[in-house]
Amino acid sequence: MMADSLVKNKHLLWRAGFGIGINQIDDLKNKNIKTLMNELFKQDSFTEVNYDTPDTDPTADYMNSNAPAEKKKEMQRINREQNNELNLNFLDKMVNSKEQMREKMAFFWHGHFASRVLNPKFNRQLLNTIRKNALGNFKDLLFEVSQSPAMLNFLNNQQNKKDHPNENFAREVMELFTMGRGNYTEKDVREGARAFTGWSYDKEGNFKERKNLHDEGTKTFLGKTGNFSGADVLNIILEQKSTSQFITTKIYKFFVNENVDKDIVDKLSTGFYNSGYDIKKLMTEIFSSSWFYDQKNIGNRIKSPVELMAGIMRVLPMHIQNPENLIVYQKLLGQMLLYPPNVSGWPNGKSWIDSSTLMLRLQVPQIWSGLRPLEYSPRQDDDIDMGMKSRETALNKTFKNPNITIDWDRVDKIFTSKKCEDYLIQNSKSLDMNTVNSFSDKSIKMTVINLMSTPEYQLM
Repeated sequence: MMADSLVKNKHLLWRAGFGIGINQIDDLKNKNIKTLMNELFKQDSFTEVNYDTPDTDPTADYMNSNAPAEKKKEMQRINREQNNELNLNFLDKMVNSKEQMREKMAFFWHGHFASRVLNPKFNRQLLNTIRKNALGNFKDLLFEVSQSPAMLNFLNNQQNKKDHPNENFAREVMELFTMGRGNYTEKDVREGARAFTGWSYDKEGNFKERKNLHDEGTKTFLGKTGNFSGADVLNIILEQKSTSQFITTKIYKFFVNENVDKDIVDKLSTGFYNSGYDIKKLMTEIFSSSWFYDQKNIGNRIKSPVELMAGIMRVLPMHIQNPENLIVYQKLLGQMLLYPPNVSGWPNGKSWIDSSTLMLRLQVPQIWSGLRPLEYSPRQDDDIDMGMKSRETALNKTFKNPNITIDWDRVDKIFTSKKCEDYLIQNSKSLDMNTVNSFSDKSIKMTVINLMSTPEYQLM
């Protein structure tokens, strides 16, 4: 069953972006889907996500084992501040950028090419590489990510030297970034690792091939034999149709439905491979297809914590006095930008919901509106605090409200003569408005807050 135009437009805005912006509500019912797609795919001249906190003094060796403890502490503080700024500036792009598809695709790749390093300069470089190439060519994206210091550091490739190959980087490139398990052998991992020997970077974060550490011997990789370099190995991986199949399947699960329609994915995958891995072409085909708007694909995905937060921030015009406290919510809900739990990135779907996170998710609209305090500490099982459980208590003690002021007058004007649920809930047929209204004083403000506090609002 096909959806009507408002439902289709809402669906597209959530999947190809971070939901409806307050300024899109008025003409959303009448907007043509092609016009909306053009707006979502719009790409202006690229601007990087950055931080303002000054870098540390380049002449001082803070991390030298002989450096005084205060200097190391200062270095760690500056790193933390810069990483927090990157985090919040990336979130700000998701909320406010007109280039919604670029930022949504970057968010997807950010979880796909997951890395976790403390160096903010390396984090900034990888994040902007992903954003710049988000809708470009997968080959360019794969090469630039694979040669980024963040990824080479995270996957230990600076320890990958001839005579002592480290297989970590080669294995994850094949298993997680390109082909997926079952499409290569352990011998391919060993031979691939030999090809990547010597791939490293300098202090400034420039990629370096250290020839003296590279294994010049003949290698046999995925059925081909030669004196392969790391670049040769990536090119051979891209020749495999299993690479296109793996990436297309992952994109389908993220943007369409976790239950894969094999026939559709096979067709998309063939097109992706034949286009030479043109990401924009693949995404255009997905969002232009009638099956994308089938009822079974609408309101079937649980929003990730970042999607939930960005969606609320897009539809409620707000001034945030202490934005750094938004990072606390990311931690509590289990998805902190630039800080994936491991090299596989974040799991999706039902893994976002457990007894502690569901309660907080349902209460965020009330907390941000100043109607209730925050009374939570991070999940016991998360490793965001890297085993330092004492920080959980510290987090609660130092927590301050983000101090959010919401322009409810503007929300009132926008939603006057509109049914709030038609715009805020993806599948409003499943919603019992009598129950929502029974908690409300019938004002638009309370109706919006109560709608955002329903289980239905968790779905997109």
